[in-house]
Amino acid sequence: MQESKRPVYVSITALKVKNIFTSLFFWRHAIPSKAQAEKSNGLVFLDLKRVDQYHFTLSVWANREAMIAYRNSGAHLGAMKAFRKIATGKTYGYETNSIPTWEEALRLWDENARDA
Repeated sequence: MQESKRPVYVSITALKVKNIFTSLFFWRHAIPSKAQAEKSNGLVFLDLKRVDQYHFTLSVWANREAMIAYRNSGAHLGAMKAFRKIATGKTYGYETNSIPTWEEALRLWDENARDA
């Protein structure tokens, strides 16, 4: 866990592609969404990880408003609109003074995530 000087907003999302055919559509949205996140104002940290059949995103934002601005625009907005056709998933977001390790993020997601 890495301490932050001020509160940050952590978002942990995991998606499971429905089948091999929707996998291409998943990547068609995932790559531009990642590129958008990397250029977004307020992004503090971003990492991706695959666990079992889930594609996890761990993103840390300066505040919840910065995350919402990213979530509701550009490539990510398009991905959200296509989501139900290509994947299932859960998400968990919270404010904290520390950036979680992957171990902690996966535990928190498992304990608290709700359907995306």
